[in-house]
Amino acid sequence: MIYLDHAATTPLAPEVAEAMAPWLTAGAVGNASSLHAAGRRARAAVEDARDRVAAAVGVTPLEVLFTSGGTEADGSAIKGLVWAARQAGRGTAVVTTAIEHHAVLESCEWLADHQGVDVTAVGVEPDGIVDADRLLDAVDDAGAGDTALVSVMAANNELGTLQPLDVIGPALAERGVALHTDAVQAFGRIPLAVDVWQPTAMALSAHKFGGPTGVGVLVLRRDATPHPLLHGGAQERGVRSGTLNVAGIVGLGVAAELAARRQPAEHDRVSALRDRMIAALTAIDGIALNGHPERRLPGHVHLAVTGVDAETLLMALDRAGVACSTGSACQSGAARRSHVLDAIGAAADAAHIRLTLGATTTADDVDAATRIVADAVAGLTADSVGAVSGPDGEG
Repeated sequence: MIYLDHAATTPLAPEVAEAMAPWLTAGAVGNASSLHAAGRRARAAVEDARDRVAAAVGVTPLEVLFTSGGTEADGSAIKGLVWAARQAGRGTAVVTTAIEHHAVLESCEWLADHQGVDVTAVGVEPDGIVDADRLLDAVDDAGAGDTALVSVMAANNELGTLQPLDVIGPALAERGVALHTDAVQAFGRIPLAVDVWQPTAMALSAHKFGGPTGVGVLVLRRDATPHPLLHGGAQERGVRSGTLNVAGIVGLGVAAELAARRQPAEHDRVSALRDRMIAALTAIDGIALNGHPERRLPGHVHLAVTGVDAETLLMALDRAGVACSTGSACQSGAARRSHVLDAIGAAADAAHIRLTLGATTTADDVDAATRIVADAVAGLTADSVGAVSGPDGEG
């Protein structure tokens, strides 16, 4: 199998599996909140991981809070910060973009539907990038004093487009408006310029950078005090109660350290492979690139294939040994056209597929996958023409 779905999840790095193993064996017991020796060992492992994540991201350990993943980190930040702002009389409006992850959009929709929060979802340009001035105008229209939070993802999970947080972040800081960013796709692939972006909150997920599933990070500025979604033992600065997943957190810490260390070299290597694939596939009639050609993650190839059904193409590629997707893998149920494609006005008569490269992707993988995609598209296009023309070539 040629695995080209790294945006959905990444293979567990061998070093991560090795670090987690002692915490998964029989007899490896210890609640990190307990005071006995086993508990203290678990706590030491958690704090070591916290230090590793903090160093990898460029924040202080106090600002690293462990969660069950990116979805929880997004929801905790958005709901918690809005609730805190509302109680303090600092505003109830939220501004976001139309292409955010569902963890963000549905949190905002819940606040609008159940608590009367005014939510503005700013549209994006056809290249999948939000215009910074347009977004900031929405903040100003709502009133900076009335805007509790702005949520803009660092990189889109479907298109791979990079958002202008270097412009948005400082402008929001000047207005005194909190910024939340979903950096789940970005960490380990591009540098996180936290000093420039100045986020109040940022979400990460371990399985997107070689770590285990079911564990993530809410990076939360030390002066931020969101209301918690979960109540109980007051772990993680009182923001996220619950017994800590020691094995998962240990794995996350090692994965974050490795991802940060390898990011510069991997960025160049994977970008070259991405560009090689894009050039070969977009040279084929009927195949075009979705999203900005340059302001995109190093491993994202998102294509529009005219005149082909998306699910049929996906299954053909799967049978030929290429694992990819038609969009986000974070929704259950039948495949359907995504809100991201609607937001950029993507062609309705085309199949849209996402091929995402990562640490395990080789040049041979890219070349083989490119041939397989080209052959599958040619076969499906020929079948389509034959079906329209009939057996004698007449429509």
